[in-house]
Amino acid sequence: MAGAASAFFLLDIKGRVMIWRDYRGDVSAVQAERFFTKLIEEEGDPHSLDPVVYDNGVTYMYILHNNVYLMTASRQNCNAASILLFLHRVVDVFKHYFEELEEESLRDNFVVVYELLDEIMDFGFPQYTEAKILSEFIKTDAYKMEVGQRPPMAVTNAVSWRSEGIRYKKNEVFLDVVESVNILVNSNGQIIRSDVVGALKMRTYLSGMPECKLGLNDRLLLEAQGRATKGKAIDLDDIKFHQCVRLARFENDRTISFIPPDGSFDLMTYRLGTQVKPLIWVEAQVERHSRSRVEIMVKARSQFKERSTATNVEIELPVPSDATNPNIRSSMGSASYAPEHDCLLWKIKSFPGIKEYMLRAEFSLPSITAEETTPERKPPIRVRFEIPYFTVSGIQVRYLKVIEKSGYQALPWVRYITMAGEYELRLQ
Repeated sequence: MAGAASAFFLLDIKGRVMIWRDYRGDVSAVQAERFFTKLIEEEGDPHSLDPVVYDNGVTYMYILHNNVYLMTASRQNCNAASILLFLHRVVDVFKHYFEELEEESLRDNFVVVYELLDEIMDFGFPQYTEAKILSEFIKTDAYKMEVGQRPPMAVTNAVSWRSEGIRYKKNEVFLDVVESVNILVNSNGQIIRSDVVGALKMRTYLSGMPECKLGLNDRLLLEAQGRATKGKAIDLDDIKFHQCVRLARFENDRTISFIPPDGSFDLMTYRLGTQVKPLIWVEAQVERHSRSRVEIMVKARSQFKERSTATNVEIELPVPSDATNPNIRSSMGSASYAPEHDCLLWKIKSFPGIKEYMLRAEFSLPSITAEETTPERKPPIRVRFEIPYFTVSGIQVRYLKVIEKSGYQALPWVRYITMAGEYELRLQ
């Protein structure tokens, strides 16, 4: 088993200890001062530093959230990934209780913080970080707690993410398949980055302890079942599941079966590594007429099938910082000049597939220029959009079954949506 953390510290932005909990008795509060001294010895922005600091036989692991450092100190060889994930989960727990984790909220709620620290770590080992279940037996008004209150079954149960006795009048499951397209095109029109990151986002309103089974058009699953793929099967990379999914079952026969948490959660995330064609292609020509004006001609083209429509399309076009007097004409949508961001924002509410729209803009420039001109910075064109009922990967939910011992019928609702992630095209 990996080593345990000796103590947990909450420090303010100046490195002063606000709250700390000693779990093993082999470090002291002085370790926080040594940690912060070691930290400020490193130059640069604290956000960019190594999250693991080693000094004089003690390993410190930390994250910075708002104006609070969350840090563990240990004399043992800890699993760094496990501890850092634990610290991020602690942030989620505190935010569940205090809305926002910052110095003031910790000072206002230090009694609850100590109670939480007793539950989320035991003798230096991360123990329990499910905020919904913790809130069942650690109330915000701690002095109102009942004497001898027993922990909920979920704490001692194998299904630690779901409480017993949940009841709904109407049993429903909402599943959103959301894909973000990341594209980077250089100034020569070559695609230098292209990938799709997807997530299966669920909201469950189900009674009891339901068993859910999800079927996708996953190539390996269909081949394992001896079914013909007919070209509709997909290959997904970097699949990551919520802890509720039975991994052994998935490894054996690619079946996704699980007892879901109550409410919202990400069932699965994945990546599509194959290069995808840009869904919306934007070309821009910038012409400078003498030194007094600049003309920008933009062509936006949708490169997906006609039956799909992109909504809320926003194309952000950079313009010179000293541009004035905009004169803008577009064949579709509305365009406005945003001088505070040095850009032209072109909004198209509805952009059907295989369509092309044009925009022409003219700006005045100051006729007098500085003697020493710095090289002009050229930010990229940025595009935002959403395409409902459409996925780039072609992922399909073949079935979503809900089985519960009481035998109720649940209504599953499935939606698909593709949106722009980091979608940038560089200007010539």
